[in-house]
Order: sequence, then C-alpha cells, then structure tokens
Amino acid sequence: MTAVIDFTSYEESVPALLHLIQTETSLPQTGTIVIKPNLINDSPPPITTPAACCRALVDSIRSISTARVVIAEGCGQPGLDTPAVFDRLGYTDMAAGCGVQLVDLNTAQLVRMHNPECRIFPEIFLPQIAVNSYLISVPVLKAHSLAGITGALKNMIGLAPPAYYSGQSGTWKKAAFHCDVQQSIRELNSYKAPDLCIMDASVGMPEYHLGGAHCTPPLEVLVGGCDPWEVDRKGAELLGRDWTKIKHLQK
Repeated sequence: MTAVIDFTSYEESVPALLHLIQTETSLPQTGTIVIKPNLINDSPPPITTPAACCRALVDSIRSISTARVVIAEGCGQPGLDTPAVFDRLGYTDMAAGCGVQLVDLNTAQLVRMHNPECRIFPEIFLPQIAVNSYLISVPVLKAHSLAGITGALKNMIGLAPPAYYSGQSGTWKKAAFHCDVQQSIRELNSYKAPDLCIMDASVGMPEYHLGGAHCTPPLEVLVGGCDPWEVDRKGAELLGRDWTKIKHLQK
C-alpha cells in the first residue's frame, strides 16, 4: 500500500502516515531498524532530509516497536565525512537527545554479495548493518540530472562504500554508479531494497537535486509505503514527470 498524507508537521504527519500504511503490524519487534536519510552533502533541507523528520520517525517507531533503531548514512561529496555532515545538519544533537546511534555507512563493516544476472555489479560490497536490518529509506523528493528523480530507490546509493565505488575520477564518493545510473539503481536495489519508505515531499525540488527552485507552491505531502518503486512513481507524478520514461521506475 502506498499512501499520501497532507503535511502539517513532522510530529503530526509522520505517525499519521505510519498508521495509514499499517506499520503497527509490519515493523519488526526485534533486531535492528535502520533509518537511511538522504544526506548527500551538508546542504540544508530540502536538498537533504531534515533531522526533524527522522526524529519524528524514531519516536513513532519506538511507540510501536521494541527493535533497536539507528540512523545511518554515507555522504557522497568529496572533502566531507559523514560525521561532519551529521553534525552540521543537526543529526548529532538530535541523536544525543533521543538516544539513537548514528552510523557512518562509508566506513561500516561490509558484506560481499553476488548476482550473476547483474550486468554492472555482478559482485557488490554493501554495509552489513544495512543488509541484515529492516531498512527504511527517508528521501526528500527531488528531480535528478541523471536519474530523472531521486527518491527511495536512488537513496540506496548512499550505502555504497567509497573504498570500492568512488570511480576513476575521484570527484564523487559514489561515482561508479553514475556511468549508467538507471541500471545501477536497478541492480543495487536487487541486492538490497528498502523495506519501508517515507518520502518527504513537504517542499519538493522540480529542477535539480543539488539546488535550484523549490516547488511553487510547496507540495506539502508525505508519501509512504513498503514498495519503493510505487513510492517513487508517486513522487515522479508529484513532480509532473512521467515515470514510465524513467528507466529505473519502469515495470
């Protein structure tokens, strides 16, 4: 089930969305739940996922699940490390306030996986904590210059360790995924796709993922569901884009 709910505040709208998509019965009660925001760099929201959104999600999860909750990300911009991004965007203070661990996926312990049906990544290295946990993708809705949109599926590129995927140029920590970004997103999510998606479309960026205009008027909705393809297709529609022409969203 994919749901769209009007945005009033994270404190009100996040738990309402979780209830609408019936997470009371789907969230695990044991193990680890990993919240994966989009913190591609240290730019403020809506380029990045607001700390307040993830704080509301942590609180909501804890009200219905006894599983351990962590927030994990691996930033992509050269010259920045993930702890610095956490600090600059308010995640360090937020995590301390609610007692949640922050995990740097760029330096986390890895697991090697294989899929001979993948053309670009028949072998891949991904953070063990993300692979072995219930994974929640929390993107902000934006257009993307290469991928069409960046949503719950493209947000998974943050899992990729720079030690293996910075590419030849070294200009971006996940650059290996940019050569054929549509197929790369499909293959990455064949290894590990989100179990749940909470998309922040309270603002929306219709032109470019690292800057540019905001949606006017703001979209003022949150989108949620357990099928990341359906969540992202709805996101594309909200941006006025035809998802059937975005390869990684095609059925």
